[in-house]
Amino acid sequence: MAEKEALVVASKIKAYIRTTANMKCSSAVIDNLSDKVREMCDEAIENAKSAKRKTVQEKDF
Repeated sequence: MAEKEALVVASKIKAYIRTTANMKCSSAVIDNLSDKVREMCDEAIENAKSAKRKTVQEKDF
């Protein structure tokens, strides 16, 4: 399977963790977060389709 593209900005996530908790962040965290974002988006897409809309809205999440 081809490598999936990251959907989150790694530098922003790492900076947030560093400034919030003074901790480092492994690269696996970025992959995991991207997978979770994909899952959330897929669910929101299905919610929009169920409502017969072609626009995903905040209420779909």
